[in-house]
Amino acid sequence: MHRPPCIFSFFSGSGLLDLGFESIGFNVAYVNEIFPPFMQAYRYSRQCLNLPQPEYGYCEGEEADVTRLVGEEPAFRLRELMQDARKHHDIVGFIAGPPCPDFSIGGKNRGQEGDKGQLSASYIELICQQQPDFFLFENVKGLWRTKKHKAFYDALKNQLSESGYVFAERLINAIEYGVPQDRDRIILIGFKKKVITNLGIFLEKTSQMLPENLLPWSSHILYPKSEVFSHPWPKRNAFGGDGFLPCPDGIPQELTVEFWFQRNDVLNHPNANHYFQPKAGIKRFASVDEGDDSKKSFKRLHRWRYSPTACYGNNEVHLHPYKLRRLSVAETLAVQSLPKEFALPAKMTLTNMFKTVGNGVPYLAAQGIAKTILQFLSN
Repeated sequence: MHRPPCIFSFFSGSGLLDLGFESIGFNVAYVNEIFPPFMQAYRYSRQCLNLPQPEYGYCEGEEADVTRLVGEEPAFRLRELMQDARKHHDIVGFIAGPPCPDFSIGGKNRGQEGDKGQLSASYIELICQQQPDFFLFENVKGLWRTKKHKAFYDALKNQLSESGYVFAERLINAIEYGVPQDRDRIILIGFKKKVITNLGIFLEKTSQMLPENLLPWSSHILYPKSEVFSHPWPKRNAFGGDGFLPCPDGIPQELTVEFWFQRNDVLNHPNANHYFQPKAGIKRFASVDEGDDSKKSFKRLHRWRYSPTACYGNNEVHLHPYKLRRLSVAETLAVQSLPKEFALPAKMTLTNMFKTVGNGVPYLAAQGIAKTILQFLSN
């Protein structure tokens, strides 16, 4: 591989997954996002980070509807872009984390029948049609959990296999990559069989899956799950407001919420004052212990622990560890391990801000997965 691999990104949101890939040398050439506020945030954050425009620009609004992209004319346009990309890059890949509430335990659980479930099927269809050299599919572990969803997921993999792909899959946790967050996700990575053959790897004809040890996952996992969760993490402390609480011994401080708040200077970040004001009395906020994340709503983070999964829909309310308020957008960006220069436009609605941050793949996890793929392709 002499020329940088190139990425076509779908369901791009405000670009967290893309940013991880780009930061280690992938070229993000095409960005697809149907929801205009997310695309505006994508463009804005690139300006904040001084990053160039994608080579083939932004595909947004109705044009970006993935269910339509498999239609004859849009598919032809996309194929032309892919042919052009192949002139300048040795490898062209697709990456996406299709919206997943239809498969999540906290979401609607409607599976493939849900509108969002259908988006996963359309993305797979697009891969089969356009034949990128590799693809990434990120989703919630609910796809494995229930019989109905698992059958749908297996059908998608069979479709990909018949279209000439072999894959590796793994249940990752964002914390393994240095993200201060307990967040499980399924990662499915597929490669064209000819790419595998060109790498000098020979598989049995019937084999769908690559041998477990073939992808260098462990080289890029910094904190193995088995070790990380066995540290003596603090459980709960009475809510003490801005009072001092020393960091306990025996924990990796760099995986704590407070470490990232300080690292990203969240109180002076452009999104520092973007948080929801409580509609009712603030008393309820004060009654939740620091570190009590046992309820579905009103979880209070602990400053010296990692955050629960950053997801802010379905009445999920995450409270600041030691301030009498909800988390700010700046703080949720820190929990998603983003560079401190990354910001969202001030005119975006709070709902859209929290939605796009919560939907995104944590930056350091995206980076770790990208490194895994790049190292595999470079061998």
